[in-house]
This record gives sequence, structure tokens and C-alpha cells, in this order.
Amino acid sequence: MAPETPPPTDASPGAFSVSTLTKRADFLRAAQARRVGTPAFLLQARQRREDEGADGIRVGFTCSKKVGNAVARNRAKRRLREIARAVLPLEGRPGWDYVLIGRKDETTSRDFAAMKADLVRALRSLHR
Repeated sequence: MAPETPPPTDASPGAFSVSTLTKRADFLRAAQARRVGTPAFLLQARQRREDEGADGIRVGFTCSKKVGNAVARNRAKRRLREIARAVLPLEGRPGWDYVLIGRKDETTSRDFAAMKADLVRALRSLHR
């Protein structure tokens, strides 16, 4: 039997794990913290306190009914999840919560590479 090899990852060795926000209270705390607007989405972010556990990156996604019907909202959230999966392990900071909020018409139609660049720019602006 050959030794098992770990699955390949597109993150660098120094990348951090990313988990998903699920509790409403976490979303509300992020809504009262810093925010950066981009053409395709709004990024909200807050640094967690020490007693909340400061390891890893947490991210949440939301799209209101303004984005469209359920199909449009789900498509927008899938796109936001994918850019977060690609960018946050490299550009995000451990101990931070991030929430990406979809925008009407833009989140589903904007070029994917441009959305990734928007997230990188927003994170750098936020952590200045």
C-alpha cells in the first residue's frame, strides 16, 4: 500500500483555516464594525475579542431580497463563497470575522476576476 498523501490545496503554507459564521449575533456584531464597499459587494469586518477565540478566520454571506429571487440570491452567495475561498486564506487575518453582502445586479453579473481583485483591495484597505 502506498502512503496517503494529503489533498492538494491552492493556499500557501502560511494560509489560515476559514470557517463559516452561522449565528445571527455574529452577523450583528460584524454589522456594527468596519465596512468597505466595492462595486459587487459590501465587506463588513471585525476583530474578535480574546474570549471569543482568536484563532482562524470566520466568514459569513448574505443577500437580501433586493438581489432578486431565490435563484439569483443563491447564485450571488455561491459567487461570494468562491471568492472568499480563494482570497481569504491568503489575505485575511486570523481572529477576524468577515461578512460579504451581495449587491443588486452587480454580484451576479460582475466579472469573477474583478470580484476577486475587489476583495483583495477591500481587505487591504480594511487592514491598513
